[in-house]
Amino acid sequence: MADKDGVDLQRINELAKKKKEKGLTEKEAKEQSKLRKAYLDSFREKFKQQIENTRVIDPEGNDVTPDKVKNILDSKNKEDKN
Repeated sequence: MADKDGVDLQRINELAKKKKEKGLTEKEAKEQSKLRKAYLDSFREKFKQQIENTRVIDPEGNDVTPDKVKNILDSKNKEDKN
C-alpha cells in the first residue's frame, strides 16, 4: 500500500526480504531500484521542507537560524502576504 506520496514501503520491504532469502529477478531488481529512488526523493523533499520551515532560537532568545534558511523563510513569508 502506497503512502500519500506514492511510496509503497510494504513492497520495498517485501523485495528487501526476498532479496536476502532467495534473490530477485531482473524485473524485481528494477522495481526495487525504482521504489527506493521514489522513497529517497520523497524523504529528501519532506526533510527539505521541514528544515526550510524551522527557526533556531538560542537559550537567550536570539534567532540563530542559518542565513540560507532565513532567506528561504523570508521569501516564503513575502509570497504568502501577496
